[in-house]
Parts: sequence; C-alpha cells; structure tokens
Amino acid sequence: MDAIEVIKTRRSIRSYEEKPVPKEILEDLIDCARLAPSGVNVQPCDFIVITDAETRLKIAEIADYGKFIAQAGACILVCAKRTKYYLEDGSAATQNILLAAKAHGLGSCWVAGDKKEYARKILDLVGAPDDYLLVSNIAVGYAAEEHHPRKRSLEEVIHWEKF
Repeated sequence: MDAIEVIKTRRSIRSYEEKPVPKEILEDLIDCARLAPSGVNVQPCDFIVITDAETRLKIAEIADYGKFIAQAGACILVCAKRTKYYLEDGSAATQNILLAAKAHGLGSCWVAGDKKEYARKILDLVGAPDDYLLVSNIAVGYAAEEHHPRKRSLEEVIHWEKF
C-alpha cells in the first residue's frame, strides 16, 4: 500500500481481535515514530510498548474513552520530555505510528494523553520518569471491525487565498 492510500484509508479502530502483534511489527512502528520531525531536532519522545494483557487492562481502566485498549494486541505510549514543542513532536510521532500500523494491515486508535487528569497515573504505572509527559496512548492490533465514518469533503475544507 503506498503512502497516499494509507493516509486516505486509515481510520480509528475501537474493536480488536484478541491476537498478538508480532514484535518485529511493533519495532517497525516505533522506528517510524522516532523518524518523525521534531522542533529543532530535539527528539524528546520515548515509546513504551505494552503487550502484557494485565497492564493493558489497567491502562484501559484508567483512560477515559480507551476501554478497547484491553482487547488490542498492544498499547503504545508516546511520552515526551517537557520541551517547547513536546506536544507537536509527540503528535507527529503518534501520527507516524497510526500510518505505519495501517501500512502493516493493523488497526489503531489514538487515545488522548496530554492534559488528561489520568496521564500521570498511566506514566507511574509503567515507571516513566517524573520529567516525562504522556502525549498519547495508542491501541494497536488486528481490527475486528470495518469503520467508515463520514469525512468532510475537500470542497468543505479547502479555502484559496483567504478563509
């Protein structure tokens, strides 16, 4: 699948087959994430890959709107040191994971982390240092659903020269 097709067909998946994701694929997702652009090339992100079912269940219980993390084959936490552009950098890394997952035939869903009251609880659960922030929790696995929400058309969102 080429990059444009991946971008145009990726959707958030909230229902997964209870099937493990191969370690090699998870490593490739992180490899793609670490190559995301970062402001002034600071590269503040670290990634915690969670395949343990008990830990995923605990994260699912803590996170608002992330109960499906328990069924996914893995959960990837995108964490960042507090830098000027940590949120932008972590978001770019998160998007790379979502796109790479689609390219590997996996479903994924971005669950909020930054600014959520539960963020520190999740970071403490996995032993992250105090100076790290949680940008996102990403459920990754084999989709148990096809999801096709309506997207705004190009004509609805494009503006030429001025709004």
